[in-house]
Amino acid sequence: MNVPISEKNNNFQALREIIYGFQKSRIVLTAFELDIFSALGNDEMSSSEVATRCNTEIRATDRLLNALVAMELLTKKDDKFSNSEVSGQYLISGKPNYMGGIMHSVNLWDTWSNLTHSVRTGKPSARQSINDRGENWLEAFIAAMHDRARLQAAPSVAILNLGKVKRVLDLGGGSGAFAMAFVDAGENLKATIFDLPNVVPLTEKYILDNGYTSSIDTLTGDYTVDLIGNDYDLIFLSAIIHSNSYEVNKRLVAKCAAALNPGGQLVIQDHIMSEDRTQPIQGAVFAINMLVGTPEGDCFTSTEIKYWMEQAGLSDFKQQPAPQGVSQLIGFKPK
Repeated sequence: MNVPISEKNNNFQALREIIYGFQKSRIVLTAFELDIFSALGNDEMSSSEVATRCNTEIRATDRLLNALVAMELLTKKDDKFSNSEVSGQYLISGKPNYMGGIMHSVNLWDTWSNLTHSVRTGKPSARQSINDRGENWLEAFIAAMHDRARLQAAPSVAILNLGKVKRVLDLGGGSGAFAMAFVDAGENLKATIFDLPNVVPLTEKYILDNGYTSSIDTLTGDYTVDLIGNDYDLIFLSAIIHSNSYEVNKRLVAKCAAALNPGGQLVIQDHIMSEDRTQPIQGAVFAINMLVGTPEGDCFTSTEIKYWMEQAGLSDFKQQPAPQGVSQLIGFKPK
């Protein structure tokens, strides 16, 4: 059967958008990396003024600014550039909704550029472990996780049963956005955030800045080798298992189960894949992010996660959709 020309053109254009999508992304990432949006702030400036403020070449800066106008992230009038409503809200440092975590996407560019190498070799393109990538990388990573979590946390917690939950462990909790949401949702609920030694100082700053020092404390360590505490009614793992291998996750789930009180629940929130690993699309793409960025990270299926939980003595499994395209898989410890 012949395909109509109009349909052929639509398919061709859709394919082109996929292939060349990286170009628009790189324009925004470069503008963010050069701090152009913050440099403009609430002002109207010529390209030469922006170049002076950002220490960039004038002609190249002008072309970058023009592209940002075309993408509706800047406006241009009488050869003066200014932030659009969107960039003014999200891309200016110091604004309440500033998406500082975009710098993590700048860092991801290099690892994704070496995807071909990773597919050929099965090895990540990142040459250093997370703990060895430096303070700037870590701050950008935690900021990116906070940007996502602060929108995701309250609705994610709202779909959980917190009726008998008094103590929560947010394992690998980063900025503490989810721990804060648990405290807000539960009556007299206390939360503990467990994270790495170089992360916890950042965590404690987020806790202090948001006014949760009386209800959230921290534990420092490596969850693959260190004790994580005990006497928890709920342990929450958001965006944790995809960084680990199958065997590390199996051991981690067992450690979490042992730390739960009878009747407690282990909540894993992540990209939980269909059995053929093709859905959801966000998970299939994110598995590639793990391929280029970690030695053995992956996105796992519900069957795999349930097996870890069963082996750890958990039961009464429940799986449900959560905000921003992820899912929750919950296992309960027998009373």
